[in-house]
Amino acid sequence: MNHWLTAPILVPLLGGILQAFMGYAPVALRRTLGIATTALTLASAITLLALADDGAYRLYAFGNWEPPFGIVLVLDRLAALMLVLTGILALFCHIYSLGGSDENHRQFHGLFLFQLLGLNIAFLTGDLFNLFVAFEVLLIASYGLLMHGEGTNRTTPGLHYVVLNLAGSAIFLISVGMIYSVTGTLNMADLALKIPQVAAENQPIVKAGGMMLLVVFGLKAAILPLCFWLPKAYANATAPVAALFAIMTKVGIYAILRVYNLIFGSEAGDLAGLGMDWLFPLALITLAMGVIGALGAANLRKLFAWQVIISVGTLLAAISFSTEKGTSAALFYLLNTTWVVGGLFLLADLIAGQRGSVQDQIVTAPRMRNRTFLSTLFMIGAVAAAGLPPLSGFFAKLMILESASPGADRTWLWFVLLIGSFFTLIAYSRAGSIVFWRNVEGHLAETRKLTGTVTVSASALIAMSVVIVILAEPISRYVDDTAAQLHNPSAYTEVLKTPMIGEEE
Repeated sequence: MNHWLTAPILVPLLGGILQAFMGYAPVALRRTLGIATTALTLASAITLLALADDGAYRLYAFGNWEPPFGIVLVLDRLAALMLVLTGILALFCHIYSLGGSDENHRQFHGLFLFQLLGLNIAFLTGDLFNLFVAFEVLLIASYGLLMHGEGTNRTTPGLHYVVLNLAGSAIFLISVGMIYSVTGTLNMADLALKIPQVAAENQPIVKAGGMMLLVVFGLKAAILPLCFWLPKAYANATAPVAALFAIMTKVGIYAILRVYNLIFGSEAGDLAGLGMDWLFPLALITLAMGVIGALGAANLRKLFAWQVIISVGTLLAAISFSTEKGTSAALFYLLNTTWVVGGLFLLADLIAGQRGSVQDQIVTAPRMRNRTFLSTLFMIGAVAAAGLPPLSGFFAKLMILESASPGADRTWLWFVLLIGSFFTLIAYSRAGSIVFWRNVEGHLAETRKLTGTVTVSASALIAMSVVIVILAEPISRYVDDTAAQLHNPSAYTEVLKTPMIGEEE
């Protein structure tokens, strides 16, 4: 059964390779293969979610190399949750691209699948170096996707994105080299055993390497001051790409959760809690910066891009407490914000297609077509993103507020999060009232017809905020169990003793 661990990697890999040789095949064939591959990837992720729910760790060692040597995949509740989160988002983004977003580049579907491949490797790998490899795979694919389409507006933000991530990759390599020079391993489970045993004279090297890793993960997560590349890059990407990129910052957050709970967690001796003192204030400042950006957004795409940064600050604030309650609340919020923001990016494209040359700019214009339907979707998405009842964003933020222990940190969290949510609501109210209700006389130029694929995709992702509320009990149980498993690093190290492939478990 452990062979199932390879499915979320092999399926998009094979699909992407086939797409590379099908650049001149009929578009219908490329689309069919692409959607089928993404759907199979999601199906394999759901299978792994069911397997992981028993709380056991599952190991797959390529080539039967005994851990900690060789390439290993490790499945636990957190990895399975991230796989399903990504799979659902990717499927609806891929379906949305059938509305015409995939027509300007023959290799769009191949790049999309390679992006999915890199994401899934990152969530399953049990080795720091292979985490670096996963970052490179998904980043190379994201470079192509970011530049996908026509127009020079993507060039400058795309260049910023490439340069910053190349710098991050270089720092990543240096940091893992420093850690390996002391410990002689990069296997995460093995590192969790060896970090507490590092001699005092070598601890500064490991500490420097660990802090450099935090910088890299902070760059991936777009934490202040490493977030200013994101709004322009996301706002100028095509709709399905921007929506898929809603998961990209969550990869950095996942890496922080995994590495700093396992390797530098409570059992890491003198290096326990490395960098967490810096994380909380940076998270609150990032949240505040996101709110300011949202208030000043000139168009809907930038508003939703700043919402990504707001969510990053909110997530990291909860994670920085290094408690089961904070981690559980963060994971619940993670589901809500990723799907809803992805849906809002798709919705921005639908709105732009109904407003002629004005597109998604937050300015007065003639009354758009399909206003009732689109404004309803916008209202649901805004309520979920801002954290108002009765949708999932409210319950997620309430869980985060309750996760803080009494003291100064709790006071700061409540103040920044509540004030930030209030001004976020103002930003959405301003945008919605201008775009949908402040109309001027005149006639719209040619508008795009709303097709089934694009409306269903955007609606489904935004409606996930309702689904999360309906399934709140099982989801809450799962994220609670995930947090408990994550904060028990000694259980993860047992994967080193897991029987090899083909042996009895």
